[in-house]
Amino acid sequence: MVRVKICGITNLEDAFLAVNLGADALGFIFAKSPRRIEPEKAREIIDNLPPLVSKVGVFGDENGEKVKEVAAFCGLDTLQFHGDESPSYCQNFRSLCKVIKSFRIRNLKSLKPLSLYSVDAILLDTYSKEAMGGTGKTFNWGIAKEAQGFGRPLILSGGLNPSNVTRAINLVEPYAVDASSGVELSPGRKDPEKLRAFFEAVKQIDRS
Repeated sequence: MVRVKICGITNLEDAFLAVNLGADALGFIFAKSPRRIEPEKAREIIDNLPPLVSKVGVFGDENGEKVKEVAAFCGLDTLQFHGDESPSYCQNFRSLCKVIKSFRIRNLKSLKPLSLYSVDAILLDTYSKEAMGGTGKTFNWGIAKEAQGFGRPLILSGGLNPSNVTRAINLVEPYAVDASSGVELSPGRKDPEKLRAFFEAVKQIDRS
């Protein structure tokens, strides 16, 4: 069964809808992004979530003490590092939370650092000079397929939407898929119809 993470959550309405549709995890972005959320707002949403939903905090090259402070304040159980964090930086948090390290993919060489990181999962996203993520653009999923050889759960991200997630899952066979801009009305505001269609596409694969 493919897990689903919905990222860029900024309000309780979208959070409840994603969870009711079957989201395994919700992502709250504390890095620079049009979907950035303040810790106080994230905590408000998280405090109202039902149990058994993973709360993921997304950071990018943030001060380590600040990450720990936000994680404790908000009640995060997973940390996703989306910048140029080193293996030792990521390792420092593994006693605190589950750790996901993101890698922005340009070509096969982009996979070389993966073996250096001892983390709970790796996430592959589309490389962009302008942004750490949330570009709405896909990358060569054949490269993502090669990342399966690193022996860690693989989360596929980067431009996933209701019309392409089936093809992506069939090709890459990831542990989980991560959607943000592909299920939005505008940055930080989800589109209910796109969300429903996204989950239906994933569930259709699980049923088959």
